[in-house]
Amino acid sequence: MSVSGLCQICESRPAQERCGNCGTLACAQHYERRLGLCADCASQARPGRETDETDIHRF
Repeated sequence: MSVSGLCQICESRPAQERCGNCGTLACAQHYERRLGLCADCASQARPGRETDETDIHRF
């Protein structure tokens, strides 16, 4: 997916990904590729288990 602009989390690096949950543009450092989520959404996932559809809300 092609995105343009700055990371909406750190606001200093170019965005490379879009969060699959909230749509936030994120740089590589603030994107959890394994989960397909920005760092903010990934931090809300329950620790110690895989994220599934009940853990996130898609818009």
